[in-house]
Amino acid sequence: MEERSVAVQERAGTRVSVAIAQGDGIGPQIMESTLKILEAAGAQFDILQVEMGEQVYQRGISSGIAQRDLDTLARTGTLLKAPISTPQGGGYKSLNVTIRKSFGLYANVRPCKALAPYVRTLHPDMDVVIIRENEEDVYGGIEHRQTDDVTQCLKLITRSGSERIIRYAFEYARANGRSRVTCFTKDNIMKITDGLFHRVFTEIATEYPDIETNHLIVDIGAARLATQPEQFDVLVLPNLYGDILSDVAAELCGSVGMAGSANIGDGFAMFEAIHGCAPDIAGTGTANPSGLLNAAVMMLAHIGQVNVAQSVHDAWLCAIEDGIHTRDMFGRHSTGCYSTAAFTREVIARLGMQPRKLELRRIAAPMHLHPAEATYNDHRPAKKTRHGVDIFVDWRGEADVLAESLQSLAVPSLTLSMISNRGTKVWPNGNPQTRCVDHWRCRFAGDAPTSQDVVATIAALAEAGYDVIKTEGLYAFDGNAGYSLGQGQ
Repeated sequence: MEERSVAVQERAGTRVSVAIAQGDGIGPQIMESTLKILEAAGAQFDILQVEMGEQVYQRGISSGIAQRDLDTLARTGTLLKAPISTPQGGGYKSLNVTIRKSFGLYANVRPCKALAPYVRTLHPDMDVVIIRENEEDVYGGIEHRQTDDVTQCLKLITRSGSERIIRYAFEYARANGRSRVTCFTKDNIMKITDGLFHRVFTEIATEYPDIETNHLIVDIGAARLATQPEQFDVLVLPNLYGDILSDVAAELCGSVGMAGSANIGDGFAMFEAIHGCAPDIAGTGTANPSGLLNAAVMMLAHIGQVNVAQSVHDAWLCAIEDGIHTRDMFGRHSTGCYSTAAFTREVIARLGMQPRKLELRRIAAPMHLHPAEATYNDHRPAKKTRHGVDIFVDWRGEADVLAESLQSLAVPSLTLSMISNRGTKVWPNGNPQTRCVDHWRCRFAGDAPTSQDVVATIAALAEAGYDVIKTEGLYAFDGNAGYSLGQGQ
């Protein structure tokens, strides 16, 4: 394993180490550029090289990283990572998601600030920080093909995870002089999962009376972010919406290629550019290192080198303002189309300088804010009572025929109350125009069914020849139903 020192730092008698992943495509080139700038600025840390990405996948390691390199990450606690490639298909898992979940990197932080007029944008006053939940939602990757026609992906939202990221967003806003936190969800449709995230946001907002808050449904929120981003300050979102809209916001600012990202956990942090590997320009010397450089600025703040981070960021702004632009930034304010190496030299030449026109930005407080632990664990567990079971079957035919057969199979304490298809009620009193596929949710409900009653009903369906592909228990918590009605029910 290669190890070299950018500079020697003694900090309370300990040496600070950072894991470096060179990445794929343009990754090695922009990493070289970034490290040269950090070294010239006086950044002080030891580098431990780790290998991950395309070559590791090709060696048959499906996770994209070997165990010895995972152990290195665990020892250092900090990773600066260039973009990596995940092979399409073949059961390969996203390495980014694996690292985020394995090391508990629950908060993804993406600052998006316009650099007008030097970088083209429709929104010259845009200055938004997107804080995205990083572990839950559909990114658990729990998917199944259940019938010939139907696939599913499970969306998991926890109260404790929601509390954690929402508290982080408020703490980030307070630590960085931000005045408003806005939450986006789709709880008009997903009333239980997104509804929980929204409810927790409302609860936690009361603990931060110094910060303005509001909530928007994600579709209108996304529309306003695209057309009026100046009205937002800090956004906090569940994982999927945050992933999509953070890229949208970066592009609105000028280019996804210039944005950096921080992934923060309690004992580990990963910093990366948000763009991909760009294999089409790999080796051409034209890649823009700005995204990775901005990620490195956040990393320096995270490890306590805020002054160096400020110096690097100011020099980068000076270069942008002086028209030092790579091909992707080239426009009417450019003094030339600079190669990666030339851009790097120009940034280094401006270390110690401050921008004359672009607004100076105070480098963010250290990213490891350690908000208070989620209060969920202190709550009295809700009283959980069983109402029945949803039994999903793979079957072809008419809803009325299926209902007539199933009504005779349930045990006395459970009654067939509804059949839905793709979420829409088709029995009783279904609409004949509803298109049905081979995936049926059959709801059996009762006053106080036991687990034995549920098992007996499932067994009866299986014995009758039905292909039971999935079951979901129907429960109430403190008397409130923990399950959705069928559409049209």
